[in-house]
Amino acid sequence: MARRKSTRGSKIQPAVQTFTFGFTASGGGAVTSNYIDLSQVASLMNRRFYRQGINWAVAGFKFLSASTFAGQISVNKLPNTWVMSNAWEKSFRTWTKMNNEALAETESVRPKFLDFKIYADASHHAAGFGANLLPISVNDHLAAGLALPGEWSPSKVSIPLGTPADPTASAERELIAVGASYPGNGASGLNAVSLIEGYAASRGLPNIADPNTPDDAADSVGNTPENWISAVFNEGNDQSSDVLEILIDENNIAPYPFENDGVHVDTMYPGGVNQLSGLQIHSIETVTGTTIGGVSRVKGGNFPCGLISIDALNEGDSAGIIVQIDLVPGNHRGYLCEPMTEM
Repeated sequence: MARRKSTRGSKIQPAVQTFTFGFTASGGGAVTSNYIDLSQVASLMNRRFYRQGINWAVAGFKFLSASTFAGQISVNKLPNTWVMSNAWEKSFRTWTKMNNEALAETESVRPKFLDFKIYADASHHAAGFGANLLPISVNDHLAAGLALPGEWSPSKVSIPLGTPADPTASAERELIAVGASYPGNGASGLNAVSLIEGYAASRGLPNIADPNTPDDAADSVGNTPENWISAVFNEGNDQSSDVLEILIDENNIAPYPFENDGVHVDTMYPGGVNQLSGLQIHSIETVTGTTIGGVSRVKGGNFPCGLISIDALNEGDSAGIIVQIDLVPGNHRGYLCEPMTEM
């Protein structure tokens, strides 16, 4: 009898594929900002622990707005860049090393659900995880039932102050992905440090000119050329000297600004404090009172750490908005996603 081939490894686990949320957009030109943490929501919807350090695949968004809403809806996310990926991983490794050193002699107290959780930006940090949008359901086909949250605590790093007066003193800081470090105390009463700014401050800088050529490189003509190796191949009225001058003077500085490039005096990483500060814009949709059915759709994509910011600029009257996020089935406990360490 033929042996049956096991399909256990390729089986897609059951998981809720559409998350639904609701919020009220203030009117009169006000901007209402809300945050969604897909890992938190997936943990609630499926009663199963999903770590925040996941790069989530999202199929798309659907917004249902009341007729009194008139304005724009913006969906934002952590930057989809190598800078964000490396900043997250370096910060994660630092946090893990800090915990492992503390637990070296007391491994038994390691929390079962220990997880590296960060805020998206300073505004998210100020509001706290307690202000995250939570999923809703239909209750008796009339009113929406709102999910009750479990524990979802932000990670902290303990930074020794290094003061001679008290060498044992330290300060606890929470973590934000983008923007400047130390934006002020957040909902928990703690200040925060930026992943991207911390990563930028810990790295070396490129040379102002690459290659940093000697001044004599272009001296390849005449009776006493310093660059005699190039001069050996001069053929009368050859243009080698002119070409060398062009190659030396042009296209030898990086096409992006950086600290000590002759103009800027601080790091210029995208998503940091000085360059494209803040979250990356995923999509902007304009909504009017004539939008058909009050339905607006937004493209899908990948969302690092599953952190999503939704900004609603409403020039009309206060209006309710329903948000639906469609995910993609996959082999990571029912979803298509990958660890942030593989981003």
